[in-house]
Amino acid sequence: MFSGSMVALVTPMRADGSLDSDSLRKLVEFHIENGTDAIVAVGTTGESATLTVEEHCDVIRQVVEQTNGRVPVIAGTGANSTAEAIELSQCARDLGVAAVLLVTPYYNRPTQEGLYLHFKAIAEAVDIPQILYNVPSRTACDLLPETVGRLAKIDNIVGIKEATGDVRRVQLIKDLVDDKFELYTGEDGNTVDFILAGGKGVISVTANVAPKLMHEMCVAAIAGEADKARAINDKLAPLHQTLFSEANPIPVKWALHEMGLIPEGIRLPMTVLSEQFHQPVRDALASAGVLNP
Repeated sequence: MFSGSMVALVTPMRADGSLDSDSLRKLVEFHIENGTDAIVAVGTTGESATLTVEEHCDVIRQVVEQTNGRVPVIAGTGANSTAEAIELSQCARDLGVAAVLLVTPYYNRPTQEGLYLHFKAIAEAVDIPQILYNVPSRTACDLLPETVGRLAKIDNIVGIKEATGDVRRVQLIKDLVDDKFELYTGEDGNTVDFILAGGKGVISVTANVAPKLMHEMCVAAIAGEADKARAINDKLAPLHQTLFSEANPIPVKWALHEMGLIPEGIRLPMTVLSEQFHQPVRDALASAGVLNP
């Protein structure tokens, strides 16, 4: 259903932490102009954990309205409460998104059976394409390939964002699902290898600041042009690293502010990027050609 470079969009905020709708609309246009293949609103990078349900739905609404069908919109609607994930997914469906992205329940540390029943309940409650999201480093919970294989048998569970960083998971999962089930990486640094192994694309932090290059890299990798894709990735590699110098989305929001695209606002408990990381991020932006040195 989706492929290529899908940006895990930040949620622009003013210095006081309030939402900045003008900057959000400008960011959407920035991505459409630079070839981003899909926009993922209010995922981890969009600070979903600190938005109210009302704000969450409002950001989705604004992104859907601004894209106006020009690129697909995927909404992050996962929660560690099954009931809340259903509520958010229903809201996103009603607002017209193409799919929802459902992170594994964080903090709770459910069993594999609990994960299966959680995602099954959401799929049965909300008739919309659903993408699983596995990021154990943030959730303390690993959605194992065998459980993914069980969930893939549910018609509207259509893919997974696999953010373990282990490219071997591609084949492990592909052996358990049919050809319609799509795999996306959540690790910018392994995008080329992930796609060459059979993945469809990336849900990307780096694409926030370098959308054109991320799009071009994915196009090359999907076409099997490994050398071209790796050459582009070499330019992006410093960004892949420095954008995680502190917890996401701290560095990427600071980078976008440095580029003049959003205000500096971020919501507690997240804080503005520590000064010691400013120059490395600037250098990485310059290396990718998106900021003058």
